[in-house]
Amino acid sequence: MRELTAEQIRASIVNASEAEIERMPLPGLHETVWSEREFLGWRDPAGSARGYIVHWVGDRPVGIMLRAASSPLRPGIGAMCSLCHTPQPSTQVVMFSAARGGDAGRDGNSIGTYICTDLACSIMIRIVPATSELHLHRDELIARRSAGLQQRVEAFTANVLKTA
Repeated sequence: MRELTAEQIRASIVNASEAEIERMPLPGLHETVWSEREFLGWRDPAGSARGYIVHWVGDRPVGIMLRAASSPLRPGIGAMCSLCHTPQPSTQVVMFSAARGGDAGRDGNSIGTYICTDLACSIMIRIVPATSELHLHRDELIARRSAGLQQRVEAFTANVLKTA
């Protein structure tokens, strides 16, 4: 992923009001290892249900504001993130919803999907099991997972941007 500035991040959000974007907390950009990210994802550190995803679509960054469901999945069951496809305990995956862009979002239309609670999918796909899937080399496995993650993030964002 290419590096982003605070200004680019704020300008990229497509489904929030100007006031929400102004209040949006930013992650520690100086700590981000951009070469190991398919998207920039973070949660509001103040403990609110808000989360944010920003990624590049062609030559421009596109960002969406998410809201985590208030009721978690039932403890003790397995769950899978729809972006990184990592199976995890249910406490580490949550339903996030995103208002659609434009008039549709202002009319209350939204879309939801299950995502890693901490939005750290880029980290999750880089955790290689002791015996790699199909005996791929580490770099091949991560490249395959990275491509899939990027496709799924782009598809989710495109769905948010649909107006009907």
